[in-house]
Amino acid sequence: MKRVRARTLVVQALAILVAVIACGFMLFRRVDASAQGIAPAGAPAHHEAADASAAPADAGDPIDLAIAPDGGVPFHPGATRYKSPFAKPDTGPPIEVKVGMLLNSVDEYDVKTGLFSADFFLSLTSGAPLPSLDLQYPNGDVASTEVIADKPTFKLLRIRGKFKSPPDLRKYPFDSQVLSIQIEDDAHGIDQLRFVADRERAQLARGFRALGWSVSYVEAKAVSHTYPDRFENDDLYYGRYVFELGIERFSTSSAFKVYVPAFVIVLISLLGMWVPATEMEVRSNSGAPMLAAAVLFHFALMQELPETSYLTRADQLMLGVYVSLLLGMLSTWAMFVVREQRVETVFRASRWIVPIGNVLVMVAACVL
Repeated sequence: MKRVRARTLVVQALAILVAVIACGFMLFRRVDASAQGIAPAGAPAHHEAADASAAPADAGDPIDLAIAPDGGVPFHPGATRYKSPFAKPDTGPPIEVKVGMLLNSVDEYDVKTGLFSADFFLSLTSGAPLPSLDLQYPNGDVASTEVIADKPTFKLLRIRGKFKSPPDLRKYPFDSQVLSIQIEDDAHGIDQLRFVADRERAQLARGFRALGWSVSYVEAKAVSHTYPDRFENDDLYYGRYVFELGIERFSTSSAFKVYVPAFVIVLISLLGMWVPATEMEVRSNSGAPMLAAAVLFHFALMQELPETSYLTRADQLMLGVYVSLLLGMLSTWAMFVVREQRVETVFRASRWIVPIGNVLVMVAACVL
């Protein structure tokens, strides 16, 4: 009996050691989370973009009309709204541009990096001739731009490229994501050009599908964006058009892939509670292998996700699994500690305490 107990304790100690090492490795990866991006969002992009304009350029850029009699940053004498040398010196109203977008497809969405490929039509409509535009994509990199229409007051482009939207995985595996496409004119501030989102023409193509996801909503908005001061009197805002596509996972598929395996691991470990106290080695082996299986399953889940500084709902679920398995292993260890005449009492009590404790722990892991 003593030899069986010693062998059982060694097996469980090794299983716990492996689990602790694996959990430590996963925790290190969580803490060492780092953001990845295509282009920094804190500064204007300077990659190549199509010049979607057929109207003649302005008589002179605002920076060319600014003066600097005492050196330093140029300025416009008499300017009242903006002090930036890139602002328009006169007080005329800006040109309003209605922006519409038809999203044809979203492919290759990788929740681990936040990258996705997009193919869409972009329309620009105004009541006055448009100036020469320098369209930039702060959260993406355009691969190709096809000019379909290029009139002074109307532009129609077909654009293909890769974009990035950081994922929010706090509710994983029942998470929803927002895929964003941002467009900005890098040549004109809101004093010269103002985007207006045409929500009636922010749509998805017929038959649109995002593989593995369901579409929850489509939204378009125009915002004014500013950068941290790059120089003295850098107070000019720039217009930005933002198209957002909300997507969410299929709940049934997510439940079967994450929750069902976790509950199966806990249920199998509970079967050991009904193994007689005389079969101590069989009883102990119902917990240690399940602990190893839980760690490996958790590790496999993490390989599909990026490193994060917070716990996902799947992480909380697996913490509940670990606590449930620990309760079962503690009940087995208690039989080694108590006197032999009290082993039967511990055995009977554990058949009630451990299952009830597991239910409470797993409910808390799923609800909280």
